[in-house]
Amino acid sequence: MSALGQCQDQCRQCAALFRLGRDVEAALTMVDVFEQAQQRLATASMDVQQMWAQVLMQMLTCQERQDWLGLADYMEYELVELLENAGR
Repeated sequence: MSALGQCQDQCRQCAALFRLGRDVEAALTMVDVFEQAQQRLATASMDVQQMWAQVLMQMLTCQERQDWLGLADYMEYELVELLENAGR
């Protein structure tokens, strides 16, 4: 599996933990997921980097509100798609 595919799988797994109510475990995993995503997106176009900044802010806002389902949605859909676009 490619590094990109692995990162996308980790996004989905972390989102699943949030959906299962395992927010402490998911939050710890999320830090690693964000670091890997940052590494993948650091060399992407400026448009992708700006979208990453927006998605990251939205995810952190969800975390602050303890909106675990919203955070899971951003990780599973928005972040995975962003990583996919950056990989092209």
